[in-house]
Amino acid sequence: MIAQLTGTVRSLATDRIVLDVAGVGYLVHVTPTTSGSLTLGSSLTIFTSMVVREDSMTLYGFSDDDSRDTFELVQTVSGIGPRVALSILAHLSPEQLARAIESESVETLATVPGIGKKGASRILLELKGKLHHSGHVGKASPVGAALWRDQLSGALISLGYSAREADAALTVVAIDYANRGIDPAHCDLSELLKAALAGGRP
Repeated sequence: MIAQLTGTVRSLATDRIVLDVAGVGYLVHVTPTTSGSLTLGSSLTIFTSMVVREDSMTLYGFSDDDSRDTFELVQTVSGIGPRVALSILAHLSPEQLARAIESESVETLATVPGIGKKGASRILLELKGKLHHSGHVGKASPVGAALWRDQLSGALISLGYSAREADAALTVVAIDYANRGIDPAHCDLSELLKAALAGGRP
């Protein structure tokens, strides 16, 4: 998966940029704060998270790896997708989010468009103890228990696997990791994809 890009900013919008990397233009979704800090033609290194779906692959970009890791962690909350996760980081820094969660401030989280009090309460419940005040994401869930199967399945399907083949590959990975005492939710998606491909196509 694409975790970082370095190139030249070719296009700027409030919520997205196009980054030219060796002649290839990557569309990267960003927060307004990130976009506003950039200028056309400038060189940029951006930390990215690729969200893979059956019919799409979307890149989201951040100025530092803490923000990217927080973006991925937030998506482990039930009902929170990448667009809402990006909206959260557009309104709260990783440190502000961590403080809101630790202080159980429903009001702070509810100020983010699309969250509401019910969503805020769910975030507090599911992310309690997983973010530090520094904004650093704990090592417990780089991919997340609720995400790794969906993301790995989507990545395999994008590589030509059928849904049945992807499910079979996921089962092989899950069994292999269980035998080694490793939780796939604690691993990077790129590592899981490599393991699935190494297992051979069903």
